Amino acid sequence: MADLGHDGGMLAARMVGATAGAWVSLVYLLPESWKEAVSRFLTGACCGVMFGAPVGIWLSERLGLVGQLTALETALSGSAAASLSAWWVLGALVRMAGRFGAKPDTEKQS
Repeated sequence: MADLGHDGGMLAARMVGATAGAWVSLVYLLPESWKEAVSRFLTGACCGVMFGAPVGIWLSERLGLVGQLTALETALSGSAAASLSAWWVLGALVRMAGRFGAKPDTEKQS
């Protein structure tokens, strides 16, 4: 489990990475309303802070970068990746729900 303990530098790296991922996602997949933007930003930031370290470790192992990145770089890049993914997935789900959601019945039943 990711530890949000007392290491201020690690928490700061996660927050910066999560924020950067959220802003990149805003440009990558523009929201349709300010409510959607706020919702996606907060979700991305929270996911980036919470899952940044595990995602960073997983990415560094998959890319063969273990031992080449510092812990802060791993947390920063992992937070950005987790935030970016959360934004994209949430945005896609919102748009799919809008397209394929229940349609209001326009006919009156007697």
